[in-house]
Amino acid sequence: MARTGRPRGFDRDEALRQAMTVFWRLGYGGATLQDLQVAMGGISLPSMYAAFGSKEGLFREAADLYAATEGGRPMRALDEHPDARAAFEAMLHEAADLYGSPGAPAGCLIVTGAVNCAPADKGVHDHLQQFRRQAPQLIQARLERAAAQGDLPAGLDLAAIASFYATVLHGLAIRAHDGASHEELTAAADAAMAAWDQLTATQTTLWKQKPDENQRGLI
Repeated sequence: MARTGRPRGFDRDEALRQAMTVFWRLGYGGATLQDLQVAMGGISLPSMYAAFGSKEGLFREAADLYAATEGGRPMRALDEHPDARAAFEAMLHEAADLYGSPGAPAGCLIVTGAVNCAPADKGVHDHLQQFRRQAPQLIQARLERAAAQGDLPAGLDLAAIASFYATVLHGLAIRAHDGASHEELTAAADAAMAAWDQLTATQTTLWKQKPDENQRGLI
């Protein structure tokens, strides 16, 4: 049972990090106040509310911390490699490592932390949704940079490619949350990268590889 009052030597940053782990493991709805109090060193409810405002306020700060630290690893990997293909491969493998690590909660706090919320908790859902919408935007921005640098051919549907890899990225998190192993996640990442050459081929190349029935006699 949680002790009353704020524990001596209360470290707000460490308490927030521990709360982040609880929310990552159990989600917003699954994490009880007692779970949070125990993880945060036995803090009392009045002290927790004084420090973070409410359970929702605590969750928002925990989600922000996750996005800035562990949760940001795939996007940082995407930005660190000059070669576009290597960057996307690094992003997906970093996600597989993060979501399927035996030493961490399974899945992704941003993707599965508040999927089905009560109407009263819509603010929590919306806060995470804002983060989730960033993934396709950042992925498309990376593709646009690659195209501008000549790393990708002109004329590609970059929005469609970005949507595909954002869907794979979020799908890895859901599969991990449902119990998929690190090996299964890595295999899925490799399968997604096997589609890279086809997705990034020019329309002219694709037309030559798979001619339309009306064009077969012209090639």
